[in-house]
Amino acid sequence: PGMSADEVYVFTREAADRVGATKMDRPEDIEPNPVNGRVYCALTNNSQRGTDGHAGPDEVNPRRVNKHGQVLEIDDDPTGREFRWNLLLVCGDPEDPSTYFGGFDKSQVSPISCPDNVTFDRHGNLWITTDSTEALGANDGLYAVPLDGPQRGRVMQFLSVPRGAEACGPVIEDDLVLVSAQHPGELDGASADNPASHWPDGGDSQPRPSVVAVWR
Repeated sequence: PGMSADEVYVFTREAADRVGATKMDRPEDIEPNPVNGRVYCALTNNSQRGTDGHAGPDEVNPRRVNKHGQVLEIDDDPTGREFRWNLLLVCGDPEDPSTYFGGFDKSQVSPISCPDNVTFDRHGNLWITTDSTEALGANDGLYAVPLDGPQRGRVMQFLSVPRGAEACGPVIEDDLVLVSAQHPGELDGASADNPASHWPDGGDSQPRPSVVAVWR
């Protein structure tokens, strides 16, 4: 009500608020899986969840002051008016009882925080890049997650990016992986005179965003 179709297209989030859509924990990427047909959404974090004036925890956003984020799995019928969903990952330190890794044994997973971009390999495995894993005292990185069978939910770290960098834009091929290291050295207190990283050139160079190719 009160918005034209064009306004809804441009101000979609505001339109969703008007009709009471579920407020999510900072969705950063949503992608369909070409193998299993399900849709995956990276919800990076929401430090305001449940604080004064902000929505509290709910089924799909289960934690108050959510520092680590989650990955939502949607079993969608594009011709229907309803869909089913579940939380594939509730990220963070596996020793934290609030975390969940698709039902997989948490003692055998890589810690992961702040999922940001998602993509898939030709087998349908999920690959995730992260933004702000320093909440776990680690650098951001790229992680692989099987989605079906006994390994479902087993998060395995493939690489990490330099200090202060965000991993993004993953491309996964059979013999090559591409990932971008965005804003390396971006840490509190860092500056051009006091850089927190000299990646990728080393020495006394200034840090630069770069695209990295990895192959076997």
